[in-house]
Amino acid sequence: MKLTVWTYEGPPHVGAMRVATAMKGLHYVLHAPQGDTYADLLFTMIERRNHRPPVSYTTFQARDLGADTATLFKASCQDAVDRFQPEAIIVGASCTAELIQDDPAGLAETMGLSIPVIPLELPSYSRKENFGADETFYQIVKSLAKPQERTTRITCNILGPTALGFRARDDVEELTGLLSEMGVDVNVVAPLNATPTNIAHLPAAHFNVLLSPETGEAAARFLEKNHGQPFTKIVPIGVGATRDFIKEVAAMTGVSGTIDESRLRLPWWSRSVDSTYLTGKRVFIFGDGTHVAAHARIARDEMGFEVVGIGCYNREMARPIRALAKEYGVEAFITDDYLEVEAAIEALSPEMILGTQMERHIGKRLGIPCAVISAPVHVQDFPARYSPQVGFEGANVIFDTLIHPLVMGLEEHLLTMFRDDFEFHDDAGASHHGGKAKARVAVEEAAEETPAPHADNIIWLGDAEKELKKIPFFVRGKARRNTENYAAQLGLSQITLDTLYEAKAHYAR
Repeated sequence: MKLTVWTYEGPPHVGAMRVATAMKGLHYVLHAPQGDTYADLLFTMIERRNHRPPVSYTTFQARDLGADTATLFKASCQDAVDRFQPEAIIVGASCTAELIQDDPAGLAETMGLSIPVIPLELPSYSRKENFGADETFYQIVKSLAKPQERTTRITCNILGPTALGFRARDDVEELTGLLSEMGVDVNVVAPLNATPTNIAHLPAAHFNVLLSPETGEAAARFLEKNHGQPFTKIVPIGVGATRDFIKEVAAMTGVSGTIDESRLRLPWWSRSVDSTYLTGKRVFIFGDGTHVAAHARIARDEMGFEVVGIGCYNREMARPIRALAKEYGVEAFITDDYLEVEAAIEALSPEMILGTQMERHIGKRLGIPCAVISAPVHVQDFPARYSPQVGFEGANVIFDTLIHPLVMGLEEHLLTMFRDDFEFHDDAGASHHGGKAKARVAVEEAAEETPAPHADNIIWLGDAEKELKKIPFFVRGKARRNTENYAAQLGLSQITLDTLYEAKAHYAR
């Protein structure tokens, strides 16, 4: 482990929190010191949930380490059962508490509680948050799922959506509607909004839909092996993937694969005149493996972008992402270090980034538009409106998500380009009040010529800097770097207007 300003994934007990908070009637007793008690902050602030996460802590302090911390844990377990009266509890330790080796699982088993106690063994110093969620859900399913008669109608379970999942709430709703249109009912959605009783009824379904491989694959494989339930391999994000998913379900069940696509707008919009100027834009994609793979296909095959780099932070998905990168002819970046991601983006100079909250900040610093397509995310990516990623409506949402940063960036570029115009300069009123516009006060030449230092102590003179700003935002960064490299090769310490044009001619050859 290492200290960092940002992190793509927390420790595995945060993954367990995501499962517990998603469910109802389940409580998580976490052996943790004071300072590891941040579940409320994660879920009520970032996800803006309307109830507190079902997590109780032992909250031991330094002075307790010389006493009996095991007794503190037992007391916390009993208090949680008495106060919240859950159907089942899961017990485990935070990364810090793991060091004192109190064995929460063994301690809870000796208490003789009247409800199921599910122990979690989450290696905090070798695995991370998505593994913690996947393992926790697997242990819950393994402990609670009971053999069942299959339902009369064809049904499925939707597996994987958790608290803090990217658009999980809306994806479940959209996917439920899509399956219903095919004639397939949903038996149980889990972990999201499921109870331990619901988990017991999972084996009644005919098959499972694996919506989030990062957090549900271990449970899906367990149910396939022990209860004879196959699971889908295609996540229906994007037009092509949704059509493939429909075929997969039809082949698995024998139901009709004919679906009404009248609401689908992405194919027409992506071929429209307004979108054609975006064709060929170079994009860099980074996030969790599932969303990266889905958006790489959307970017190349459905939007006409050029994918110049892909990667993921969850190493469990490293193999499929490397294979995908090879197929696309690009380098795969498998890392959980955002500084490495930033360096890769800066070197590739894409015109757009598809990424996480971290890449959004990187894009701000580098002046590159970014669309958030994967967790980890911030409050703006838990919208109050209906905003799925899966299915045909999800494809419409994704089109907006990918297009708007480019369109708004182009508008900003045009406003900047014409900022010296009589109507649009900074001192003028609103453009629709043209009669109030006035001539811009002349700026002293000396101010315009104030040199601006940049990389390697190379100075941009005022006229060159001003001309650089006229270059569209999506290639401006590359033009700056090319010009600075050209100047460095010639041993120049200043970049003039002539240097800028000479560099342009040099790299155009």
